[in-house]
Amino acid sequence: MPPIWAQSPAPSIADFAVLAQAAFDGLPPEFRALSGEVEIRVLDFADEKLLDEMGIEDAFDLTGLYDGVDLARRSVFEATPPSRVFLYRRPILDEWAERGDVSLEFLVTHVLVHEIGHHFGLSDDQIEAIEASE
Repeated sequence: MPPIWAQSPAPSIADFAVLAQAAFDGLPPEFRALSGEVEIRVLDFADEKLLDEMGIEDAFDLTGLYDGVDLARRSVFEATPPSRVFLYRRPILDEWAERGDVSLEFLVTHVLVHEIGHHFGLSDDQIEAIEASE
């Protein structure tokens, strides 16, 4: 049976939260254990201030973001605020519609795993190399 949102024009933020949780729950247990403290949030877009700070002109160019101190830079001697992964619904939907070659579930999982990779201290280049080797 198709998901309930398949009959609506676009999945809502709440629908995306369900997709993100399902994606997280489907990850290997070891991966989940290491990233378990990461809060996953879904928003329509990144805010203008963040986009300006990142030098991004088009909000559709940012599908996800890791915000926090990665595991490689943490210290037991300093309090660390919770890490967060943001998934941006509208840019993900736009990429999904443009591509047409992957499921929305696949794309949400891809963005989520990419951002959790930053939580582990991996750079974009390292994450892309891992993805290319699969």
